[in-house]
Formats: sequence, structure tokens, C-alpha cells
Amino acid sequence: MTAEDSGTEVDIWSSVRCLGYLSSVNLLVAVCLGMYVRWEHTSEPTILVIFILGLFVLGLSSILYYYFSMEWASLSLFHLWFGFLQGLLCFLNSSSLESDIKEQVTNYLLLASVVMRSLWALTDRLCGSTSYQSVVLTSAEALELLGFAIASTTMVLNKSAAIIALMVALGTIIVDLRMKSLLALPNLICFSVVTTITFFQALQVQANPFALGCFLGRLIFEPLIDLYFSNLSVTERWMPFLLAGRLWRRLSLFPLSIVELMFFVLCALKLGFLEFWYLVIPGFCVFGLFWVLCHMVFLVTLWGFHTKLSESQKVLAAQRSDRSSLDRIMASRGVRHFCLISERLLFFCLLSTVILGAVSWQLSNALFMSMFLVVLSMESLAHGLFHELGNCLGGTCVGYAVVIPTSYCSADGQPVLLPPEQVQEMNLRSTSTLNAVQRLFSHHLIQTFGCDYSTSGLSLDTLQAKLRSFLDLRTADGPRHDNYLIYYSGHTLPTGDWALTGGESLHLGQILNWWKERNIGFSSRLILVLDTENSGPWVKAVRKVEGLYVAVQGAEINSRRDAESQDAPRLGDFTSEWVDYNCEPESGIQWAERGRLLTAVYGVSKCWSDYRLHLPTGSDMEKHWKTHFPRVTYPLVAVANWCCGLNLLWLCGVCLRCFRRLKMGWFPPAILDTGQGIKLVRS
Repeated sequence: MTAEDSGTEVDIWSSVRCLGYLSSVNLLVAVCLGMYVRWEHTSEPTILVIFILGLFVLGLSSILYYYFSMEWASLSLFHLWFGFLQGLLCFLNSSSLESDIKEQVTNYLLLASVVMRSLWALTDRLCGSTSYQSVVLTSAEALELLGFAIASTTMVLNKSAAIIALMVALGTIIVDLRMKSLLALPNLICFSVVTTITFFQALQVQANPFALGCFLGRLIFEPLIDLYFSNLSVTERWMPFLLAGRLWRRLSLFPLSIVELMFFVLCALKLGFLEFWYLVIPGFCVFGLFWVLCHMVFLVTLWGFHTKLSESQKVLAAQRSDRSSLDRIMASRGVRHFCLISERLLFFCLLSTVILGAVSWQLSNALFMSMFLVVLSMESLAHGLFHELGNCLGGTCVGYAVVIPTSYCSADGQPVLLPPEQVQEMNLRSTSTLNAVQRLFSHHLIQTFGCDYSTSGLSLDTLQAKLRSFLDLRTADGPRHDNYLIYYSGHTLPTGDWALTGGESLHLGQILNWWKERNIGFSSRLILVLDTENSGPWVKAVRKVEGLYVAVQGAEINSRRDAESQDAPRLGDFTSEWVDYNCEPESGIQWAERGRLLTAVYGVSKCWSDYRLHLPTGSDMEKHWKTHFPRVTYPLVAVANWCCGLNLLWLCGVCLRCFRRLKMGWFPPAILDTGQGIKLVRS
């Protein structure tokens, strides 16, 4: 970069920063001018005292920031007081101010402030200078919301309570947007419509629309555009909650229950309006009962999720892993399956809240409206958590390894005796191979069925019994595992079949038949990893398999060099490289490198690209329900299964599956991510 380019870049960053500072200065001038106008019209000494106190707080914040380096205390005081003054500017409003030229200037300054703030935020993100962090609600946002809520205490109690509840709803919506919840945008639209059309009319307060719009715009715009710009993963966004202590998460259910109960009580006030009693009373009884049942399920679901999350946290602490391992741990603990079922239940919880709110709608009760928005945003946030985790977490996986430390076999497939020194060398290499496989299982949290190590070989009956038991395994919650991984390292026939003792061999067709018998009605995947000299025939054969999700990862040894030379590849070398590649992202292994003596090759069945992680079936839902919920809620099972089983976009799904099959058949990727953290590779 030249000096001229560097200077240009500095000028751009300076301009962007100045735009942000100018927005804050504009807001400061607008607040001061607005407070002066209100004092001028009312001659109220309290306003003058607050105005002078505001200037004092501004000076104190500057002193703390520049002279004592107390940045956090200074900014906290500044944002809290700014939120308070914006609240006063919004509530201390009257029709007599509209004709005042100074009030009009104040409104234009407020409008300019939110526009410049929005331009600054957008430019900052377009230039790529924003660093995103795992935060639920920033301290500035929380303090401005608190200041605005404190300003509402200048009104009577019921109006103040409605404003405070509205601020809680706004804060929850900001979190909803920052977490990229599925229903964040509909929730924001609902909040905007209710607030602008009915809330302040019911509150009987003539709020300043410019001050209110400036306050809302400055808080909401950044989380809104971060729906597009934020590059944080799902677990990174939710990390503050996922890493919260068990006690705090359990205790959070108590205020949530209080809020839900308050909303139900406010809905019951509708029974006092007897104008349409013949509709209100039956409607409230029916939908109120539906709401109670759904929210019993809601609270039990959250409790069960906290239990599973606590188990995952214990595993994370025991392994002393970094935070990035939490998603793999949760996947291995069956959190994905739990979240997929819970997402359906939370949808009905949201639906019951919307229906009960519509039946009990009270145009003259601002507190009811704000509590409705609070409950709706909280339930939307919970639904977003289950939806995101259900879609991003990998499935469960179980693995079985077979290592037979022999490298030579006769023409009929029987192993031949080796000299003692070669036997010792092969045992060392096989032990290293077995350790590498165990490292792979441990790193990707694959449940280990067993790792068989036999120097004398295995019989077909023994191996068949092992494989049948392995393919029958299920998760602790009941359904089958999403992935079954079989590793084999040993000698094979030229056809790729595994050479066993007694002149017997294991064919690919036998494994597929056993797999087909045990996978009827399920959509699990079978992954075979072969470190053998003749894995090519199985790789080619699996590409012709239909109706099963099967993949074979193998290796090919380049025979350009003498097989007896010291640097020639041997059994176990592929496993070592492949495990390093899958466990160490920065290993630097290049499978497409020219001149490799050991190359990788993989093949997948024809329908491999159609695979989707196991979705809860009707029996899964029923089993989950019987395990966690009271019997009175059973009727909701059929409704949940029927509604969530509808597929209105089946035609688009068919076209997409055809495209994926063609792409996989004609242009298979060099690196195929299985979604379990394990990658299949080809050279």
C-alpha cells in the first residue's frame, strides 16, 4: 500500500468516525434546545433544574473520561442520562409547542441525528470496520432503556408501568434481532404497529413523534442491519446464554413465569366488558385453557433444555475445551433432537398467545398492550433459540473401528507369517493407527462402540455379530443415531473385500444388507473409512447404490516406487494424515498436491445429497411428550404432528434434490463436509 492510499484510507475512517460523533452532538443540542423550549412555555422550575443538572452530568462524564480514564463509568452515566432526557422530551409535549420555531428546529435536529447515526452504522459495516462480539444487550442500550423508563415515573403509576413494560419489550426485541431469531422481523413489525397506532392513544399521552422515533431508531437500526452484516455463528451469538451458570438459568424461569401470569391476569380483565359477553366469555374460557396447557409445556420444555445444557457444560468443563467445542458437545448429547421437537411446541405456545391476545384485546388498556408485546417477544426469542440450534447443530454419531495388523496375504486371502522384526514394526504402526482413530472419535465427540485390535484376525461370525450390534445402536432419547461410522484397517482381497480368518471374507453387499434391514423407516447415514490396499472397488461400487445414504472413504497407493523402499506408503499412513486433516484445520495437508504417493478417494451413494438430518416423527413426539409432560397435554400431540407435517413447498424440494444429485454425480467436490465435522476428501 502506498503512502497516498494509506492517507486516503485514514481520511475515510476519520469521516466515518466524525459522522458518528456529529450524530451524538446533534442529539445533545436537540435535547438541550427541547428542554429549554419546554421550560420557556411552562415556566416549570423542575425542568430548569433537570436541564442544568443534565449539563452538570455531561461535564462530569467528560471529566471522568478524559482526566481519570474511567471510561466505563463515564459512558454509563452519559447513556443513562441521555435516555432519561429523551424520555422527558418525548413525554413533556403539548400542542402549543408545534408552532414554536425552536421546537421545529429541535425536531429537525432529532431527525438529523437518527439519519446520521444510521448512515454511520451502515457505512461502518460496508467498510468492514465493525467487530462483532457475543453480547445480548450492550450496556449503552440497556442504560438508555433504563433512563427512558425512569423518565416515565413523572407520570401516574399505571402509565409509568405501561411505559416500563414497553421498554422491556423493546429490549427483548433488540435481543431478538441480534440473535437473528426466525420471528424477529414479524415481532418488530407488530411492536411498531401497536406502539404507533394504539399504545399512546390508550395511554392518553401526546408523545413527541420525533423524539420517540429518534430514540427507537438509534436503538433498533444497528441490530436490524446486523441481520445481514453480522458474521457470528449461531453458537457465537447465543454464547452468553449457553455459558450462563446453571443456577441463573434456572432462576430466570421465575420472572418469566411471573410475566406470563401477569399477562393472563390482564387478559382476564376483558371479562369485565359485558358488551359482547356471549363471545368474550366462551372465547376466553376455550383459548385461555389452550394457553394454559401450552405454557405448561413451555415451562417444562425450558426446564428440560436447561438440564441438557447443564450436562453439556459439565462435559465442556471436564474436557477443558474451548468455547467453540460447545456445539459439538451439544450435538453429541442429543440437543438437536430436543430442540427440533421443542420448536414445534414453542410454535403452539406463540400461537396460543396471539389468539388469547386477540380475543382479549383491550383498546383502552396500555398496560395490557405492553405486556402482550413483552410476552410475544420473549416467546419469540425462545422459539428462535430452539429453531437455530435445531438447524445448526450436527447429528449424533457412533463409531466402530477394526484394526488387524497384517500387511501381506496370500492369493487366497490368508495372512502369511512375517519375520519377527516386521511383526514388531507392524504392531507399532497398528497401535499408532488405533490411537489416531480414537483421537478422531474423541475430537468429534463420536460415541465409541468399540475399537477391535486383533493380531490373529477375526472370523466372519465374530465380525458379523459385532457389526449387527453396532448397527442396532440407538441414542439415549430413543431414535437412531444420525451417523454410523465404521473404520477398517487391514488386508483385503483384490476386490476390496475384507480378508478374514478361515478363508472367509466380508463383502460390501453384506454390510449394505445388514444396514438396510436395521435402517428401515429411518434416514441415518453409514460412513465407511478404509485404510487398505484395495479400497478402490468399494468406492466405485458404492456410487451405484440407490436408496441408502452410504459413503466410502478410501486411499490409493501410487505404485511408481518400489513397495519395499523405506519411503513407500504403508497401511496406517493414510489414517494418520486423514485424522490430522480432520482434527487440525491448520495442518497444511494438501490432498490435491501433485506427485503424492498416497492419494485419497471417496464415493457416495446416488441419494447421498438428498440426506437431511433426522426430523422428529410422530412416535418421537409421543415418546418425548410422555417422558416430559403431564397427561392432560396429550391432545396437543396430534395437532402438532399434523400442522408441522404439512409440506407446502414439496415441488421446490423435488427440483432442488434433482439439482443436488446432478451436481454430486457430475461435479463431486474435492472436499465433502459430512456436517459432523468429518470431511471426506479426494486427491
